[in-house]
Amino acid sequence: MTRTDWHPEHIRRRLEAYPPYQGAGVRVPYVAADASEIRVEMALTETNANLVGTHFGGSLYAMVDPHLMILLKARLGPRYVVWDREAHIDFRKPGEGIVWSSIRITDQELADIRAATSDGGRHLPEWTLEIRDEDDDVVAAVRKVLHVRLRRDA
Repeated sequence: MTRTDWHPEHIRRRLEAYPPYQGAGVRVPYVAADASEIRVEMALTETNANLVGTHFGGSLYAMVDPHLMILLKARLGPRYVVWDREAHIDFRKPGEGIVWSSIRITDQELADIRAATSDGGRHLPEWTLEIRDEDDDVVAAVRKVLHVRLRRDA
């Protein structure tokens, strides 16, 4: 995906049509026109509940998994290689009802990544994404590390 491929409504529809998202009931109510933010939410249903009746941990992670990479690829453009490097999820409390997360890449984070990769080396930026419930309590925190570098053929 390049910056010219970035159409927020197209991305939103593609994400909502993604089979794991359909199965878990993940919705994507907001995608920023400038690729700076995606908001996701998921209601507790029979298809995403675990044995004790709360949100299944795999569904909680899945709802935030691809978005940093999608946003960063859109904002950096085709001259950059971007992929997921590692992730860790810290479950804080049982997820019930509707859970949500806003995934953002700030202009400063983008500038820092460009500066760190300007010599052609790799950079491993890190984010912590919070998944919150309807009371705005943190249900889980996901630490994501991406791998970013300039394309060698660029």
